[in-house]
Amino acid sequence: MITANQRSIVHMDLDSFFVSVERLYDDRLKGRPILIGGTGDRGVVASCSYEARVFGIHSAMPMRTARQLCPEALIIRGDSERYSQKSHEITEIIRENVPLFEKSSIDEFYIDYSGMDRFFGCFKMAHELRQKIIKESGLPISLGLSENKTVSKVATGEAKPNNEREIPYGTEKPFLAPLSVRKIPMIGEKTAHSLYGMGVKKIQTLQTMPQELLESAFGKNGRLLWNKANGIDKSLVVPYSEAKSISTENTFSQDTIDVHMLEATLVAMTEQLATKLRKHNQLTCCVSVKIRYSDFDTHTMQQRIPYTAADHTLLPVVKDLFRKLYNRRMLIRLIGVRFSALVHGHYQINLFDDTEDSIKLYQALDRINVKYGEKTVCRAVGMNVGRRSFNPFNGAGL
Repeated sequence: MITANQRSIVHMDLDSFFVSVERLYDDRLKGRPILIGGTGDRGVVASCSYEARVFGIHSAMPMRTARQLCPEALIIRGDSERYSQKSHEITEIIRENVPLFEKSSIDEFYIDYSGMDRFFGCFKMAHELRQKIIKESGLPISLGLSENKTVSKVATGEAKPNNEREIPYGTEKPFLAPLSVRKIPMIGEKTAHSLYGMGVKKIQTLQTMPQELLESAFGKNGRLLWNKANGIDKSLVVPYSEAKSISTENTFSQDTIDVHMLEATLVAMTEQLATKLRKHNQLTCCVSVKIRYSDFDTHTMQQRIPYTAADHTLLPVVKDLFRKLYNRRMLIRLIGVRFSALVHGHYQINLFDDTEDSIKLYQALDRINVKYGEKTVCRAVGMNVGRRSFNPFNGAGL
């Protein structure tokens, strides 16, 4: 019998999200080992297909290592705009069908169905929502249902690929017991090696260890480890709210002092972000520029401005901030642009600087670039930078 204080938490995770999105647009990718991420020496694997995982490849692995493990893998640089759009589509499906949800990453969600069992049945609702997502998005997604976030996330991992699993109340400990300690979300490679050194490989062993021993070995995280191993997690589902900033960065394949190229890259970045603002009916009033020198010394400067989403207003601010920041004449490794303090609203005409023609120009540019692809029309200075999209996995231009 379900009591009033019992919770029903669903964890949903899109399977190999970036790979799955790419396969939506190219059937030839199905069944093949796929690596998505940066292709340069500094690139890492952002996502990989299940066919690639059998070779020992995983996310965050250096692309160079992944290529050695699976030379026949097809490498795709990735399309951050396409992934963001699909993530937004799925977010809206969830928003329309659940009472409370948390978006913990671009492809991962927690849903709180607590109290709904008395009316419908939580697993039935979660199953129907999953089927709706699959049907409307064309993407595979897995889910886990339990009384807390930790157990539900582990259950999702056990359900993959493209499946679902429910852990009934009171069975959390026996469900976790035979699994590797690496299955606990907070346990990374370093913590796992420490546990292995203590002779702890299975969660069952961790469940029976004294809390004091874990606290002495891992500090305040020791008690948290013990709780999670025993299926105890009181953390709440945090209601989702849209991001208050957007940003992009570019890590150069070779450190550079070419100011003309640096400014051209900043122009392309600013155009990209401004287009995204207008697409989502957003405005910014805070512009930031970041540079990282070859010695990894990093500096950021920001400036507040009247709310806008216009390239010609934002570009002078970005260029001015860069010129103020770049005062060491040292090779630069990375540059970035960030717009924050975002609000919803259509672009407002500046009565002193804008004309009706300039507003119509932006509308026409956005329509063309949406229809025919980014950088179909752009400023000449940014043409040699590449597409107006920058790789989120290694920062390099796509």
